[in-house]
Amino acid sequence: MKPSTIAAAAVLLLGTAATFAQDYPNRPVRLIVGFAPGGSGDIVARVVAQHLAPLLGQPVVVENKPGAGGMIGAELVAKAPADGHTLLLLPSGHATGAAIMKKLPFEPVKDFAWITTVTTYPFVIATRPESQIKSLPDVIARAKAEPGRITYSSVGVGTAGHLLGEWFSAEGRIQLLHVPFRGGTTPLTEVQAGRVDLMFDTITLTLPHIKAGRLHALAVTSREPVEYLPNVPVASQAVPGYVFQSWLGIAAPAATPAAVVERLNRELRRVLGQPDMQKRLADLGGAAAPVTPDAMRVRVTSEISHWQRLVESRGIEKQ
Repeated sequence: MKPSTIAAAAVLLLGTAATFAQDYPNRPVRLIVGFAPGGSGDIVARVVAQHLAPLLGQPVVVENKPGAGGMIGAELVAKAPADGHTLLLLPSGHATGAAIMKKLPFEPVKDFAWITTVTTYPFVIATRPESQIKSLPDVIARAKAEPGRITYSSVGVGTAGHLLGEWFSAEGRIQLLHVPFRGGTTPLTEVQAGRVDLMFDTITLTLPHIKAGRLHALAVTSREPVEYLPNVPVASQAVPGYVFQSWLGIAAPAATPAAVVERLNRELRRVLGQPDMQKRLADLGGAAAPVTPDAMRVRVTSEISHWQRLVESRGIEKQ
């Protein structure tokens, strides 16, 4: 093909993409959530949809596609038409799932166009108020005295709560006993009932129970203390380097036109800059966290690598 022909084709392609972006969106936008209604991800998705719709000039409809730890929803979006009309609310558990699963029905990085993170929030390590465990150093001392006797709950093998417990065990040179459950609030109620010693879970879930005196927070996994739990230390004081911020973000199918990704990133930044949106996220224990598409892709890639190394070093069986 002659250079002039290639140049003409490139100009035509760019013109077509620009026209497409100008017309986008031309119908309602679906925002897929891979979890049941009522959870923190679902709540954030609906708040985002409410604020994003006026900026796009089309309804943004939240659709719940629960199952397989969010993988059903992720697969649906990975294989959807790449026209910007099907988006995915993606949790940080996407990275832990990619690290623990033997096989996925999609490529966890390459099959998505990364748009932006929406919010970040720490995990909390907590126990019941009546527990004799009062601090993270106490956890470490007791676990060293009786290896495998201190238990912790999670919503399933390979979830962030599970792997955070494994990471804590590795860094503290101890052995905790993981007790997985199949989602829901069972991990919380088992800790409150005293049948499990600890839980590693999001601030979104635990904060109301901590404030009501139904849970005792031992530490948060953020780099700095959080203002809504001012007397709770950061976990890295007891275990240096143990810092983790969970997140929720927005992604689209991989071949989504760059102009559409840029438009969505721009409008979501506007959404996340609105005071009422920031307040709503703060009420859920998080903070607005807009980034560039490249920064989100780098974050996801880095976290998958981190969790893969942990899974291998701890000898965790892949699912």
